[in-house]
Order: sequence, then structure tokens, then C-alpha cells
Amino acid sequence: METKTPKATALLNTDVPGFPKRSGKVRDIYELPAELLIIATDRISAFDVVMANGIPDKGRVLTQISLFWFEKLAGLVPNHIIPATLADLPAPFRKSEFDGRFMRCRRAKVIPIECVVRGYLAGSGWKEYQVSATVCGVKLPAGLAQCQELPEPIFTPTTKAEQGHDMPVTFAQVAQAVGENLARRLRDASLALYTAGRDYARQKGVIIADTKFEFGLDESGTLLLIDEVLTPDSSRFWPVAGYKPGRDQESFDKQFVRDYLEQIGFNKQPPGPVLPREIVQATRAKYVEAYTRLTGREFAWA
Repeated sequence: METKTPKATALLNTDVPGFPKRSGKVRDIYELPAELLIIATDRISAFDVVMANGIPDKGRVLTQISLFWFEKLAGLVPNHIIPATLADLPAPFRKSEFDGRFMRCRRAKVIPIECVVRGYLAGSGWKEYQVSATVCGVKLPAGLAQCQELPEPIFTPTTKAEQGHDMPVTFAQVAQAVGENLARRLRDASLALYTAGRDYARQKGVIIADTKFEFGLDESGTLLLIDEVLTPDSSRFWPVAGYKPGRDQESFDKQFVRDYLEQIGFNKQPPGPVLPREIVQATRAKYVEAYTRLTGREFAWA
């Protein structure tokens, strides 16, 4: 497969002088006087390594899907979103390249736990299950097949690592880290959010196999849903059509990129390689299809 830089333009970095910024694998977070502005770039990571090139419009897809879910799930758990248009932002941020990819957010004290919920037996969970009939230490019934739906969703939290891999932790370890009461709130909120999202998405032809949520606390101690929600970056999305346990599934997420990297023998260490045009275009199409299926809306930046 030819490896050359695609012609399509992806936004890989942002720079707005005068505003403090910190960057994650995908998002650039700017400090405004009383709030935060999160801008999703088109960077893509796999195996915790950021690739050399990005997926055009990926940041917009992630942002628009998250905003859709934040609104839809607000009755279950409040969130950090402050509704805003591009015109509401400070003048230096009113750029066309930021349109559709920003979230204006309330500040929150981030809880250092990745709240993972698994509804299907896939990925690292399937690998562990084959050895021990457990997933992240949670005992499961014998005889389950790859990608089979679990009897009920399970809460399998991990650490929230600034660098490197997140590591699985038990509920008891979460309780020890943040307190029993908050640990229960995190677990119950995560399971409720996943169940509501899973049931809605299934009606739209999408299986949400697993996902991760992040939470914070506002000044009054209210639990807030933050970061991103039920996106192709934070979840496994499979089409309902063609789903069959016992094998890998087609996907609407970055599993497509992971599969390519495995195929070329990527050593899972930085720097990430340049993704070829075919992989970039196919990945963008998968992300956009996930958006249109879930929201029922046309992608405005197509």
C-alpha cells in the first residue's frame, strides 16, 4: 500500500496567542477568564501514539457527536457545556477553521479515573476472558464468544494516565482513591449513561460495544460529565447490520486505523507513521457515517 501524505487538509495544531493552552492527544484546551475552550483537532492516536498526519474533519465529528449526546443525556447527568456559537467566542477564536470543533465549558475539578463500561466482549477484554474468564478482574459466565453481548454491562475503570497506558483498577481501588460515595456515583452514572446511549444507538443501526466517560466536580460538588461522550474515539461502534458474535466486527471507529497499523507491523512506539490516503479517506467516511446515523443530520462540513 502506498504511503504518502493525503492532499486533504487536516487541522493538526492550533495557536491562539495570549491564551494559556494545554494539549492532549486530540484536544487543545485554552484557558479563558472564567471558563475553558476545548478545540478538537484532527489528530488521531492509536496505541497511545499520535499519527504523523490526521483525519480531516475528525475533530468536528467528535465535537458534534459529543454535543449531541451532552444534550440528549443531560437529564441523567449534568455536564460542563456552555452553549455558544462561533460569534460568542473571544475575537481571536472566531476563525473558520474552529467552526464546528469547539466546546465552551464550565471549569471542573477532573476526577482522575477513566470510567469504562463494556457491554460486549471485545478487544483486550476478549483476550483476558480467553485466559481467565474475567474482564478487568470481573468474573463472567463461561462459554461466551468473541464480541458477544454481555449478560449486563460491566464497569471496568482504569487510571487516567497523563503519559503512556491507562491501567485497570478495581472498584475497591477507585473507592480508596476518591472515596466510597463518589466511586458509587461514578459507577452508577457511567452504567446509566452507557445503557441509555446503547439503547438509542441500537435504534439507529449502531452497536456501542464499549465506551469511556470522564467526570469532574464543580465548586458545589455536583458531578459533571466532561470531555467527550460516546464518540468513535472513546467507544467501539459496530453496525447492527451484519453483526455476528464469534469474530471481529466492522466498525465506525478508529479500529480501522489500529488494524492497518497491525498489518504493517507498527511497533506501537512514537513517532507514529504517515497514514496513506486510502486509510485517511476511509476513516473519515466511517466517522462521518457514525455522526449521520446517530444524529440523523447531514454533516455540515462534507
